[in-house]
Amino acid sequence: MKHDVINLDGAKQGEVTLSEQVFGLEPRADLMHRVVLWQQAAQRQGTSNAKTRGEVARTGKKVYRQKGTGGARHASRSAPIYVGGGKAHGPRPRDFSFSLPKKLRALALRTALSSKLKGESLVVLDEAKMATPKTKELNTKLNKLELQNALVVVDALDQNFDLASRNLPHVKVIPSEGINVLDILRKKKLVLTKDAVAMLETRLLQRSGAAKAEKPAVEKKAAPKKAAAKKAPAKKAPAKKAAAKKTEADS
Repeated sequence: MKHDVINLDGAKQGEVTLSEQVFGLEPRADLMHRVVLWQQAAQRQGTSNAKTRGEVARTGKKVYRQKGTGGARHASRSAPIYVGGGKAHGPRPRDFSFSLPKKLRALALRTALSSKLKGESLVVLDEAKMATPKTKELNTKLNKLELQNALVVVDALDQNFDLASRNLPHVKVIPSEGINVLDILRKKKLVLTKDAVAMLETRLLQRSGAAKAEKPAVEKKAAPKKAAAKKAPAKKAPAKKAAAKKTEADS
């Protein structure tokens, strides 16, 4: 499918052919949801920690004697039942991350790209470069293109463009290697440079196996049959010895 290529001034610079296998899929909300949860789980620090009754700084002395008070039996005031005591079943440091198949993650990324194209939220630039690192100048150009809230994916980071975009709160610039489903869905518009499109298509098609050339089937040669082992003939008793034994028996 064809898509227009523009520059930062909005002028058309040509067309680019987008792969149907990357940008023409039916969006799968279930796959994108799974990958977003996977990314968010991996970002969790998992450092929350509550002290147990053995970790709080309180006296270990028994509150009162065991019997004769009419009250319940208690040991130290570090028990969870007391104010200032330890926490029963509180949070402990843990790892929230889990694994997802690589093919599933690649398919979710392709469906996310397809959803932006289907929603007319995909913009292809010829290049993302600036002569000077001026935020005001870049902001003016992006406003004209209605890219106030956008994810810009570039083939190679231009220092001036990167510096100029850092002060824009709703614009994020990342290299093509760092593209992910969560960032795509967070921003209203997706901006790709022309070279980044080619890099993404090459990588995603290789992961899916669609770009691999089919290898011609090689005929297997039949293994040579082993010659059947010849059976040795059964040994027969000599006729002369048998006749001699019969004569002796008759006599």
